[in-house]
Amino acid sequence: MLRLIVPLLFAASIHAGESPAETVACERLADLKLPNTTITLAQRLPAGTFVPPVGATIPDLPAFCRVAATMTPTADSEIRVELWMPEAGWNQRFEGTGNGGFAGGISWGSLAAELRRGFAVANTDMGMRPPAGSDASAFSGHPEKWADWGYRSTHEMTVVSKSLVKSYYGSTPKHSYFSGCSTGGEQALMEAQRFPDDYDGILGGAAANNRTGVHTSILWNYVVTQREPADYLPSAKLSLLASAVLAACDAVDGLKDGVIADPRLCHFDPATLACKGEDSEGCLAASQVQSARRIYSGPANPRTKQQIYPGVPAGAELGWGIFGPQPGKAAPPPFEAIFKWGLGADWSWQAFDFDQDYAAMVAKLGPMVNALSPDLSAFQSRGHKLIVYHGWADALVTPGEAINYREAVLAHQRQHSGARAAADVRRKTDQFYRLFMIPGMAHCGGGPGLSGFKAMDALLKWVEEGSPPDSILASGKPGGVDVQRPVCPYPQVARYRGVGDEHAAASFFCSDPGPRK
Repeated sequence: MLRLIVPLLFAASIHAGESPAETVACERLADLKLPNTTITLAQRLPAGTFVPPVGATIPDLPAFCRVAATMTPTADSEIRVELWMPEAGWNQRFEGTGNGGFAGGISWGSLAAELRRGFAVANTDMGMRPPAGSDASAFSGHPEKWADWGYRSTHEMTVVSKSLVKSYYGSTPKHSYFSGCSTGGEQALMEAQRFPDDYDGILGGAAANNRTGVHTSILWNYVVTQREPADYLPSAKLSLLASAVLAACDAVDGLKDGVIADPRLCHFDPATLACKGEDSEGCLAASQVQSARRIYSGPANPRTKQQIYPGVPAGAELGWGIFGPQPGKAAPPPFEAIFKWGLGADWSWQAFDFDQDYAAMVAKLGPMVNALSPDLSAFQSRGHKLIVYHGWADALVTPGEAINYREAVLAHQRQHSGARAAADVRRKTDQFYRLFMIPGMAHCGGGPGLSGFKAMDALLKWVEEGSPPDSILASGKPGGVDVQRPVCPYPQVARYRGVGDEHAAASFFCSDPGPRK
């Protein structure tokens, strides 16, 4: 009799509808059997603070059910996931969240932020937790790990999390969303391309979706400034360059407001800062002029002259410090692990060939880590929505690639949708996918211009109410002045009405740009 009654009581506890779940229901989730999944923790945590395994204590959390799981879809996989579900006040939505860099750990801040908003929210280490004392270089020769990082971990996290949400609340989420920036942006586009059923709405920022391209771009900038000591641009020279660019290009868009609205309109030549005599902080040496030009132009194949990845835009100079330390400092190129995956542990940045070595990287890693397919038809046909955003002052994942991907999607739509006129293709694409380019925003936030950009509410409204975002409010402090401005769906730009406060969003409207000069 007990063998019959206990399972019934368990089922009742974890299928309690939308009312607050019982404590025992959370703990009993550990007994669920899911494919290729081991639930390592299922624990109710009371309202208050949470102390993560690494990082600062997180305050002001509601009571929630914390579930940790490890997934092994292949023999060489070890994907860790955390799912946090509010005990009360669930908004009946599930949200998957993204990570950064090579991941390797859980983004606790993302979990906390969305839990406070009432979401059941998940995050994954993307199967990239390195052995103690090592980094992602340890996964050279482990293609299943590369696939986990590239696309598989996010999907596995999503499937398992939805099953746990259904078990805990007794109902499936009414809507599912994904949000992430940088690596999270790549996760976002990979989900839209490969797993169109996973999410109703996807928000991807500063997407590193051309993985082989973006890391080759970062290496290019490292090589440009590190190969010879005289090529290096110290912080004083970067500040000089940034000030000169802003002075030359601020007003190109018709309004002098401390923001370069579209760097493509800026044709600044660093040679205008060339030293007339001895080198000093107030000028650029000849080798530094060449370094700046190469960074603006971006990496190209030395044989074919074909562009590998877009160059760093004007207005992002204060972010160039990420490219590498002062020459002579013992520091490898940023993210060198991926080059060890593609070229072997004995690879050399000094000898890297931007023709053959780059081609070898693309051939070996591209199928697993690049999210470049322009075919979003399966995502589109399900009525799902995609918002992509990118800061115009992003020096790490340069913003031109976001436009390249948008143009590739439009070209695919033109070829397969039956629409002939460019306006019709754009209109059809805008029904499910919109790109927002944010003036003066650096990588995922910050920067010299607009920096606060919250698009999730716009995505919820688009998915759940059918109201597409014709603009999204952004804020910042260019020159130390508080500014609010609408950011418009590309290719539209925000134009000043000619009257009103130049710092207020109401003084601007969205319109198509004129011809680029």
